[in-house]
Amino acid sequence: MSSKSNNIAFGKRGEKIAIDYLVSKGYKILEENWRFKRAEIDIIAKDKEGVLIFIEVKTRSYTFFGEPEVFVDEKKKKLLLDAASQYMKTINYEWAIRFDIIGIVIDKSNYVKISHFEDAFFS
Repeated sequence: MSSKSNNIAFGKRGEKIAIDYLVSKGYKILEENWRFKRAEIDIIAKDKEGVLIFIEVKTRSYTFFGEPEVFVDEKKKKLLLDAASQYMKTINYEWAIRFDIIGIVIDKSNYVKISHFEDAFFS
């Protein structure tokens, strides 16, 4: 398997962990990997209060260069905002929204660390 396909599989594993985590917290998962043009929203969910949440998942195997969440840059935030706006138009939604980041670190011993940052940007 190539390095790129290994990275994709690793990222998908992180997204699955994030979904399981969110479901355990009472979130309802609406979409996974929702695409609009060049943007992809990893997870779209609603929390117990009915807030629509757009979630970016970053998975890393180490934190030498920083925690996973620091890799959500301004360009990525703009793409997420554009995609979120389109999603809201698609479902005719005009209510409370939030942008979260879930950082996941899976080390060599398969220890998993989850960091959930609610209202991480565009607040």
